[in-house]
Amino acid sequence: MKRTIRSLVFLVVLFVFLPLQARAAEGLVPVGKIVGLQLRDDTVTVAAYDDALGQQAKNAGLKIGDEIVTVNGTVIDCAEDVRTALGSGGEAELTVRRGGKLNTLHITPEQTSDGPRLGVYLRQGIAGIGTVTFYNPETGVFGTLGHGVSDPRGNLLQMTQGNAYEARILSVKRGKSGEPGQLKGTADAANTFGTLLRNTPQGVFGITNQGWKGEAIPVASYEEIHTGAAAIRSTVSGDAAQDYSVEILKIYPEDRADGRNFLIKVVDPALLSATGGIVQGMSGSPIIQDGKLIGAVTHVLVNDPTTGYGIFIENMLDAAG
Repeated sequence: MKRTIRSLVFLVVLFVFLPLQARAAEGLVPVGKIVGLQLRDDTVTVAAYDDALGQQAKNAGLKIGDEIVTVNGTVIDCAEDVRTALGSGGEAELTVRRGGKLNTLHITPEQTSDGPRLGVYLRQGIAGIGTVTFYNPETGVFGTLGHGVSDPRGNLLQMTQGNAYEARILSVKRGKSGEPGQLKGTADAANTFGTLLRNTPQGVFGITNQGWKGEAIPVASYEEIHTGAAAIRSTVSGDAAQDYSVEILKIYPEDRADGRNFLIKVVDPALLSATGGIVQGMSGSPIIQDGKLIGAVTHVLVNDPTTGYGIFIENMLDAAG
C-alpha cells in the first residue's frame, strides 16, 4: 500500500549566511515546547474578511488565501503598499494569484475615516505553531520543525524576517486514518520570544535571549542511533512538555535530505489517548534515545497517525551552521 505522508506544520536575508553555532560542547537542551512562528516574505495574502467592511470584497470575488500581486498596476510587497495603491478611492483593479493562476478583480473600496479600505485582513508571510527541538544555552540558538516552511506555491518560503512568540495549546484534534490531527494553539504576538534567522529544508532556526530551562544532553552520532525504544518530548496540553514512549522501527541513510531519516511509532498510551498519535503542530518534537538527542519528529503517515518520520539531529545542526 502506498504511504501518504504529511509534514507537520505550521524568517532575515542579511543574516542567512551567519554561523549560528548551534553545537555546544556540553550538549543541547531538548525543549519540546510549542512556539508561535511568524515567517515574513514579500507576499501579501488575504487572511480574513472584516466583519463590517468585507462585503464588497466578497461580492467582487476576493477569497481568503488570495495573494495580492498588484493593485491599480502597483506591485505589492507589503500591506502598506496596498493602502498606498488604493489612493483616494474609486474602483480598484487587483491582480491576485490563486491556485497558481493570476486573476483580475475589480473592487470598490469601502471609505473610512482612515481612507479607502479593501475590507479584508492581510497577512505577510506565514504564521503558525511548531515545536522547539533544541536550545543551546551557551549561544541562544534554537531550532524548530525539522523541516522547512513552504509558500502557497509549494516552494521553500524565502523569508525576509521572522519572529518567535510564546504560545500555548488550546485544544487537540485527534488524528485518525485518512485525517491527520492537529494541535490548536495561540501565540502572544505582543511578546516576541526570539528572532528567526533561517528557513531551511531541515528546519527553522533562530536566536533568543530568554531560552528554555532544562538539562543539556549529548547529541548522538548516526552510528549511535538504533531501532527500539526511544521517547519524544512534546507539548499537547497547556504549555508543559512531557516525554512519551515511541519505537524506532527503521533507520534510513544518513544523507537522506527529505526529513525522513527514521520511521517511528507512538506506543505511549497517554499520547495515543490525547492525540491519536502524531499530529500537526508536533513537528520538531525532540527524539531522545539512551540519554542523547537523536533527532526530531517531522511527518505523520496520513493512513496511520501512530506512525511517522524523524530527521537526524546532525542534519538539523548542519543546516543551522
